[in-house]
Amino acid sequence: MLLLLLLLLLLLLLLLLLLLILLLLLLLLLLLLLLLLLLLLLLLLLLLLLLLLLLLLLLLRLLLLLLLLLLLLPLLLLLLRLLLLLLLLLLLLLLLLLLLLLLLLLLLLLLLLLLLLLLLLLLLLLLLLLLLLLLLLLLQLLLLLLLVLLVLLVLLLLLLLLLLLKLLLLLQLLQLLLLLNR
Repeated sequence: MLLLLLLLLLLLLLLLLLLLILLLLLLLLLLLLLLLLLLLLLLLLLLLLLLLLLLLLLLLRLLLLLLLLLLLLPLLLLLLRLLLLLLLLLLLLLLLLLLLLLLLLLLLLLLLLLLLLLLLLLLLLLLLLLLLLLLLLLLQLLLLLLLVLLVLLVLLLLLLLLLLLKLLLLLQLLQLLLLLNR
């Protein structure tokens, strides 16, 4: 029975370790997927910004050509100012997007740290449970050993009693023989 209990405990330990390893692998996969998605979003934003910049440059060129053709210097200055303002706004938007992405990354890192802490706590709890089970098994073994020792002591006492009874019988027989001889 004790061997069966020990084997069951070992199997439970193995299953728990396998489950923990699977959980860690799943968390790592999720983290990798999140990081890949963030990188893809960053790349897409950068591509969009590059396209916008290219479009703005093309517009600037076209406007410059038109203004040069029409020789409208005041309008050219106004358009240049507007384009500069648009570029500044685009740069500000880019900075804001980058800041938002950084904040998202920080939040993801914090979440990952929390998940790792939870996993560590679960591992500690499982280890404590296993230690408690092992202590219970050891107590059962000790109790069984005590029972065996008590049984052995009882048997020894019974043997001693039997021997004493035999000795008494022998003494009585000897007395009877002595009496008969007289």
